[in-house]
Amino acid sequence: MADIPLELTRRAVAALIDHTLLAPEATPADVAATVDEARALGVFAVCLSPSMLPVRAPGLAVATVAGFPSGKHHALVKGAEARLAIEQGADEVDMVIDVGAAVAGDYDAVLAEIITVREAIGDRALLKVIIESAALPDAAIVAVCHTARRAGADFVKTSTGFHPAGGASVHAVRLMAETVNGKLGVKASGGIRTAAAAAELIAAGATRLGLSRSREVLAGFPE
Repeated sequence: MADIPLELTRRAVAALIDHTLLAPEATPADVAATVDEARALGVFAVCLSPSMLPVRAPGLAVATVAGFPSGKHHALVKGAEARLAIEQGADEVDMVIDVGAAVAGDYDAVLAEIITVREAIGDRALLKVIIESAALPDAAIVAVCHTARRAGADFVKTSTGFHPAGGASVHAVRLMAETVNGKLGVKASGGIRTAAAAAELIAAGATRLGLSRSREVLAGFPE
């Protein structure tokens, strides 16, 4: 625990966490258990598949995903999925961009799809944009972050946690945080399994963490 800054208490870090259950085999019982665990841990939100909504989660924000995990959905489908989710009680939507469009440098296409989802949900929910940072070169990460801001997103997010290229990295989070310069939040997600890793990402500029192993991670922080 020597590498954990003293100000990063368990309670302070819990307030940054989206406790996440997006496994395709998740059952309603798993969702109920995840919500109970999230409340016990004092995290900020639960993040669940849209098909599992609505869900009762008193005291927690409810986040969900759109276009998950590939991003290869028509923008109108992503928008409809996001709109239905907030009608079923979601407070936040984490949408996956068309990563291939970003790889190809077609940022106008990325802009258009983020705007489509933003317009579908209006100001009724917070919008996070998943960019799959591990699959993008630095220049594309910067460009997509600028695009997300132009489109009216509230956060940029590193990863789905399902891409073979990997999840969150300190380098990507730092680059994203420097690019948005406090104008958007930065969510680190994918492969965060230890308190030390979480602390590094927070130091790099992450303002939210997507974790499926929240209890294990929080156990590494001081009370």
